[in-house]
This record gives sequence, structure tokens and C-alpha cells, in this order.
Amino acid sequence: MDFLLEPFQFEFFRNGTLAAVMAGALCGMIGVYIVLRGMSYIGHGLSHAIFGGAVVSFVLQWNFYLGAGLWGFLAAVLINQTVRRTRISADAAIGVITTASFAIGVALISRYRNFTRSFDAALFGNILGVTREDLWVVGGVALAAALLIFFLYKQLLFTTFDAEVAQVYGVPTEWIDTSFALILAGVLIASMQILGVTLIAAALVTPAITARLLTDSFNRMILISTAIGAVTGFSGMYLSFYVDVASGATIVLTQAALFVVVLAVMSLLRQTERRLIHTHVG
Repeated sequence: MDFLLEPFQFEFFRNGTLAAVMAGALCGMIGVYIVLRGMSYIGHGLSHAIFGGAVVSFVLQWNFYLGAGLWGFLAAVLINQTVRRTRISADAAIGVITTASFAIGVALISRYRNFTRSFDAALFGNILGVTREDLWVVGGVALAAALLIFFLYKQLLFTTFDAEVAQVYGVPTEWIDTSFALILAGVLIASMQILGVTLIAAALVTPAITARLLTDSFNRMILISTAIGAVTGFSGMYLSFYVDVASGATIVLTQAALFVVVLAVMSLLRQTERRLIHTHVG
């Protein structure tokens, strides 16, 4: 028993585990809307845009969360406006705007080489370096996101499945999209320290698509995806301690493994159901 509880003797592990659970649940919850909107690429793109904002914040000596969060929010709004007002597709707009933002970050890092190491955590995550301040940020973002989704639940649901019809029925879809962009930017900022730019997209999408395999109900999908994110955040952190692998990578690999298991089980159940139907018919 002492062997199993050994990791929790260390404060950095306790902080990291709590952060991983909150960030995992947060990504799982928001990921449902991203997957159902067919916007899986936006998590990957915006995380790169926010990286550019983080570097700019460092150079200008701004608060990291304020500068990077504002940059990510503006990038998301710019993507939405570009898609709405031009003939450019969403994936093209995401690719151009977020890649340019990431390039700004890379250019500044190459110019100010003295802080290159400071952004290793932003790229690959540094969950074991999570401080109490980081925990408050993640917790605050999680609470704010949950409240916004609660109060905008119907509008978000309508806009997610059919934005054009929602607009006809009086739903302020542009304002809803802007609110969602703000939520998404906050989630990405809160998760960057834990998962890193390179892994956030997987943490957003994988729990949601796993939940989609398990249910057709939107309500249950949100609950299942949130639970998967939290559980895999905890188990990934726990496994990383013993296998000595980066925590962010272990969390994402745990989510991917769960997805493969669920996919295999659901495929077997469908095959069994078909055989039973053919047997009954025959």
C-alpha cells in the first residue's frame, strides 16, 4: 500500500495530479462542442496561436495569462470573422492565422535566445512544475467555463448543430461563437502548462470522440467526456511517475488507449448484434 501511495508524498505530484484532473475534465467538456462542430483542428491551431502570444507577452513583460489569453481570444475571433465574411473555409483560416501567430513566437525566440528554455514547458508541458497559482488559474477557468456553458447551454446546443437555423430563430450566433471562443482560449491557456502546445489538441478531441462511441445523447456525451478527461488525467499522471515518462504524453496516450479499447468493444458488440439478428431472421 505504501508503494501505491508513494507519489502522493510529494507536493509537486499532488499539485500536478490536481491540475491534470481539472484540465482533463475541462478539455473533455469543451471537446464535445469542438467535435460536434467538426472543428477538431481549431484546438491544435489555437494552441499554436497562444504560444505566439505567450512569447510576445514575455518580450513585452506582460502577465503571461493575460497576454496569451487575449492573443488566443483575438485569434479565435479573427478566425470566426474571416469565415463569416469571406469565402475562405474554416480550416484554411485556422491554418493561416494560427500558423502566422506561431511563426511570430518562433521568430521572437530566435531573436531573444536567452529565454528559449523557458518555453520548453509551453511546447511540451511541465505538469510537475505546476504551482498553487497555476491551480487557482485552472480552477477559475474550469468554474467560469462550466458557468458559461450552463447559462448558454441551449444557445450553444442550437448553434452547434445548425447555426443557420439557430440564427433564423433569433439566436445571436455571432455572440455565441465569440463567447465560445473566449471559453476555448481560457481552456487552452489553463492547459498549456500541463499538456503543452503539442498535446492540447489530442486532449480536447480524444475524450469527446470516445464518449461519442458510447452514447448518442448530447447530455450524456458531455458527462462521459468530462469524466474520461478527469480519470485519464489522474491515471496518466499516476502512471507517468512509475514509468518515468513525460506526464502530458502519458495522459494523452492513456486517452488514446481507452479510445482503442472502447472502439474495439463497440465493434465487437455491433458484430455480435448483427449475428444475432441474422440468426433470428434465418
